[in-house]
Amino acid sequence: MNLHEMVTAANNAFIALPWIAGIQSRDQYDELMELADELVEDYEKNHTLIELLLPVIHKYEEEADEFKEFKKDIDAIDPAIAMLRVIIDQHQLTYSDFKNEIGGKSLVSMILNGERSLTLSHIKALSLRFGIDKAMFI
Repeated sequence: MNLHEMVTAANNAFIALPWIAGIQSRDQYDELMELADELVEDYEKNHTLIELLLPVIHKYEEEADEFKEFKKDIDAIDPAIAMLRVIIDQHQLTYSDFKNEIGGKSLVSMILNGERSLTLSHIKALSLRFGIDKAMFI
């Protein structure tokens, strides 16, 4: 590809994708989130546009003031507790469903409330049962 073709392609990209240089407002962010939801429904067909869009969205979320408190809260979550909550939600489990991996439902409750921690044996058992890498709990 020659320089002229590259400049023309870049100019056309900025016309068709004005957000490519960065999201300028919350309204534009909301529009792009809706677009991303639509695009991922047919990932194979739309993967090139998705690959252009997601870094722009990520950059906005990393830099926008409105996400700072959310990011702070997310960073404070214990990964083991977060992973256990995901397992519960995805598999529609109750606390008593972890008797073999963790113990009684009161212990599961204490772990989810941050009063106790998952032990290495808990993590190994959960990893084995649900096919999840142990590192996801750390």
